Amino acid sequence: MMRPLVLSLIVFLSMILTARAQTEQQSSGWLLLLNNTKINKNWGMYVDLQMRSNDNFDGVKNLMFRPGVTYYLNDKNEFTLGYLINETFTRLDGVSDNSLTEQRIWEQYVFKHSLKTVGASHRLRLEQRFIGRRGADDLFSQRLRYFFRFQIPLQKGSQPFNKGMFVALQNEVFLNLQNKDQLNMHFFDQNRGYAAVGYRFSKKLDIELGYLNQAIKGARNNSVNNVIQVAVYTKF
Repeated sequence: MMRPLVLSLIVFLSMILTARAQTEQQSSGWLLLLNNTKINKNWGMYVDLQMRSNDNFDGVKNLMFRPGVTYYLNDKNEFTLGYLINETFTRLDGVSDNSLTEQRIWEQYVFKHSLKTVGASHRLRLEQRFIGRRGADDLFSQRLRYFFRFQIPLQKGSQPFNKGMFVALQNEVFLNLQNKDQLNMHFFDQNRGYAAVGYRFSKKLDIELGYLNQAIKGARNNSVNNVIQVAVYTKF
């Protein structure tokens, strides 16, 4: 149990140290609402809503809506096919239309397991991105993402974990597979390290508050976004 926890801490701390070495620092707030609804033994619905602020929490920058259909192979393995629309609001002088739209089709595989009392999950997601550009046609790109997460109950002997406080540790790596030059990005797109404290009210509701370190590697400039994130997870 300790080895994956130590690994996640090393990855998270390494991203913070990398962030300190970058020149452009930002700070923002993210609100995440995520729901999984199981319709029957094998099929379910996935919905992810997000709102992200501009730098220094100055207004809304992104609104994201990500629905999907999930096939549950068993309790540990699931596959989802979905769609995303992302509205990005910009502030440019002399421009009447201050929003850009990105649409995506995405496919993902999730594997869940337990390490004694720790809940672990791994997610592999492939995205086909249709990125809106001002004064030009949409840009098509593909991106691969790998995500892992550990949820650690703070109460001893809480098995199964149905209620109480927990700590969440996670990390996600993004890789640009296609048209990275047009995006002015590297093959390695970004890394998101995250640590949070949360409370499980029931098997259907988790709420957590945490810090997310988003390190983005651009073709010419790197940036680091220090994010305060509030996340609400529901299951039905």
